[in-house]
Amino acid sequence: MRPLLHNTPAMTLSAGHHSIRYPGHDYSGSGHYFITLCAAGRRLIFGRVEDGRMFNSIAGDIVREEWLRTPEIHREISLDEFAVMPNHFHAIVRIRKPDGPASAPPDAFVRQGAHGRAPLRRGARTLGSLIAGFKAAATGRINRERCAPGEAVWQRNYYERIIRGEQELMDTRNYIRLNPHHWNDDEYFA
Repeated sequence: MRPLLHNTPAMTLSAGHHSIRYPGHDYSGSGHYFITLCAAGRRLIFGRVEDGRMFNSIAGDIVREEWLRTPEIHREISLDEFAVMPNHFHAIVRIRKPDGPASAPPDAFVRQGAHGRAPLRRGARTLGSLIAGFKAAATGRINRERCAPGEAVWQRNYYERIIRGEQELMDTRNYIRLNPHHWNDDEYFA
C-alpha cells in the first residue's frame, strides 16, 4: 500500500513578514517562472526517491493531478517541466498576458485565505492567485484522503524566480528533470 501523503518564503501580507517578490514586477504579465513549493515541515509526504527515480505516494499523485488541471482553471497559463519530490514540488509555468472580455482587469482582486486563516488580497490572474488556488485544491483532496481536515500540507509561502531568456529556461528544465537523481544531495532532503 502506498503511503499518503521546495521552497523558501514568498509574499506575505502580515506585519513582520517581508516579500521576496521582485519589486515592481507585474506578476500577471507574460513570462516564465520557476516555482518551488515545500511540504509543511518539509515532511516526506509526496513519495520517495529510489535509484534516482521518484515514486509518488497518493498525496504525490494528487499534487500531480491538480497541477495538470491548472490550465483548465487558469487559461492564461501553460505548464512546462515539473517534478513532484518527496517534500517539495518544482515547476515552470508560463503566464500569457490576458486578453479579451473574459480577462479580469489588472486592479481586480480575488479574496483567498491560506489554511483557513483571514482572507488575503491577491491580484486576479497573477502568479500568487495561481499558486494559492493550486495549493488549496491539492490540500483539500489530500486532507480528504487522509481524513485530516484543516491539516497543513504546504509551507505558508513559495519560492519563485523569473526566468530570463532561453538558456535559463533550458537550464531550469534540466534542473527539474534531474532533481530525483540528485535527491541525496538536495537541500530539502530530510
